[in-house]
Amino acid sequence: MAEKLNKDPVYRAAKPKEKDYTINDGGGLALLVKTNGTKRWIFIYRFEGKQNRLGFGTYPDTSLENARRKAEETRQQIANGLDPAQVRNQSKQAKQSAKQNADRIKAGLPILDSFADVTGKWLDSIANQNSEGTLFKKRSRLTTWIFPVIGDKPINAIKSAEVLAALKPLIEAGKLDTAHRLRAEISAIFAYAIVHNLADYDPAQPVAKQIPAQKVKHRAAIIDPKQVAQLLRDIGNYQGTFVVQSAFRLSPLLFQRPGEIRKMLWSDIDLVTKEWRPFISKTDFHHIVPLPTQAVAILESIQPLTGGDKYVFPSSRGNGRPMSENTIMAALKSLGYDSDVMTAHGFRTTASTLLNEQGWSPDAIERQLSHAPKDKVRAVYNRAQYLEERRRMMQSWADYLDSLKAGAQVLPFKQAS
Repeated sequence: MAEKLNKDPVYRAAKPKEKDYTINDGGGLALLVKTNGTKRWIFIYRFEGKQNRLGFGTYPDTSLENARRKAEETRQQIANGLDPAQVRNQSKQAKQSAKQNADRIKAGLPILDSFADVTGKWLDSIANQNSEGTLFKKRSRLTTWIFPVIGDKPINAIKSAEVLAALKPLIEAGKLDTAHRLRAEISAIFAYAIVHNLADYDPAQPVAKQIPAQKVKHRAAIIDPKQVAQLLRDIGNYQGTFVVQSAFRLSPLLFQRPGEIRKMLWSDIDLVTKEWRPFISKTDFHHIVPLPTQAVAILESIQPLTGGDKYVFPSSRGNGRPMSENTIMAALKSLGYDSDVMTAHGFRTTASTLLNEQGWSPDAIERQLSHAPKDKVRAVYNRAQYLEERRRMMQSWADYLDSLKAGAQVLPFKQAS
């Protein structure tokens, strides 16, 4: 097809007529002269059997030379199997996205459809299934370890090697539990992206086998009744503050997680019904802890001191926070119990071991330890099924501990049916 059919004076001299008309420059390029005198460069082409038209700008703002250069670029796109109109739309969208992302970055927001952006949408989608504390932990882990490596990358462009690179510092530091947890969360984010047509596959899945298995570290615990008896007497002689004394004495009675005891809220306690109903973030479930009379007595004794506070065991610093997470551990150490002998978490192992030996229902013990089934419907059912048994078990356990502390020769026994 002939090209460059006219010189510039031809186009400059073109005058409007009663109807729009074109002056052909060849190779698909032409000048459209409008009835109002406006002159526009147009490019007419066929792609996959359909005729299309592109505009190259007005003349003389867009010179003949520039119009011919654009025409040559367009013909090259067609020769390469590309639709020039689609190429132009993609370029326009890319410029719009670049501007939009620049504005988002200025506003402190993540780039659209980046890993960080999709992470935010995923967290919003699971907000009704998790507590605020759980969501905060997930966001914090991802922000700290993953975003610096792949946070700004388009989610559909992330490779398995990049996911592994983000997790590698954790693996090398031996933080394998966190690495496994994060990899699972990354997979969940990609699952969200896949169903919303933002990604085609999950690059975090192959990474699972590249993270060494976490070796289970059992927390030290005393399970011999004679040694438990001595521990209880030592706790009774502990000379710390009254708040710490109370939390220390309550720990073996209730055998809940140390973090749950130190964060115990007065609003969750009913001394009339003898129940403590905390929300357990680890299992995302409201738990019921029947309170034996000994536990009620401890709470009644500390109520005049801290009953006006949010926490049963507030920090000694008076900063509105609960008692420090290391307080009970420090108290044990002060009594000569190092972490390889007994830990704050070890009270759970002590109770679980001895209660099982005494013949209490394993299901009731597990439920009392707040090891709730993942199926929340089943968890509610179990709570109703075992609650009365757990009331009897908790009172029997407290009486058993009193007997040990008093020095009686208490042997493991089968519970009364």
